[in-house]
Amino acid sequence: MNQVSEEQATDVRAWLGNLSRELFQTEQSAQRHPIIEAERLGDVPPARIFRAIAAHAESALAELPGLIERHELPVSTGGRAVGSAFSVVRNQVADLFLSLERSYRGTLLGVRHGIDLVTLFEQVARRDGAVELADWCVAWLERRQALVVEAEHALEWFAAHPERALEAATHRPLARAFRAAVAGIEHIAEYTRRSTRPRAPVTAAESRH
Repeated sequence: MNQVSEEQATDVRAWLGNLSRELFQTEQSAQRHPIIEAERLGDVPPARIFRAIAAHAESALAELPGLIERHELPVSTGGRAVGSAFSVVRNQVADLFLSLERSYRGTLLGVRHGIDLVTLFEQVARRDGAVELADWCVAWLERRQALVVEAEHALEWFAAHPERALEAATHRPLARAFRAAVAGIEHIAEYTRRSTRPRAPVTAAESRH
């Protein structure tokens, strides 16, 4: 019985270490990408709330290393590097496809992922006996969830400004060329679809005319 308990404790500790690495990665993305979005949008409500989310993530990244070390968990500089790399890749490649509104929602989706992660992290930390770490998660969740609610409300701004909502997320020459190519492909596909659509059979009455 004790042996099983020890094995479970080892599994929980290893799991907590993995979640710790993922947390550094997720918060690095939450600190970086909302700022990119805010700079694209300008001084408007969605940008302001994203700057607040980035500031909260920056504060968390400042607090986490000491907290994590006190509980003998990995301080993942690699996780932070992955988070930064993900933001760079998305900014350079994925956002070629997106409008401002869709890019905003994509970033908001990533922020929501952080909430799911920290909710789980808090439960696993409490099972591990890392009470200080679990309590930190509770305070983090209270603040981040409130910010996400504000970010969701800020979607109303896009509905009120459709011209900005449909604006390209990036105006780099490559992005413009890519979107033009996609539009051309879609036009050809639509033309082909219409050309190959089966024609309705001609009735006897129609043939006499």
